[in-house]
Amino acid sequence: MKVAVSIPDDVYAEADRVAQQRGVNRSALYTRALRRLLVDEEGDALTRIIDDTCDEGDREDLADVARADLVDSGAWTW
Repeated sequence: MKVAVSIPDDVYAEADRVAQQRGVNRSALYTRALRRLLVDEEGDALTRIIDDTCDEGDREDLADVARADLVDSGAWTW
């Protein structure tokens, strides 16, 4: 898919330099960078979920919170 985006001149120049050093075109470099960002964002979302779960209970009661979340999720059946 072709898209048009605006980026600062200095970022463009640095990206062009890095692409040349690595022997790839800009499209390949931008694709790789976006994939890394998306993976990082997904990891951040997981971290937020874990943090939210930890905030729901007393720190000394984290095992009970985790068990309750597991049962509530339907992943565990009796």
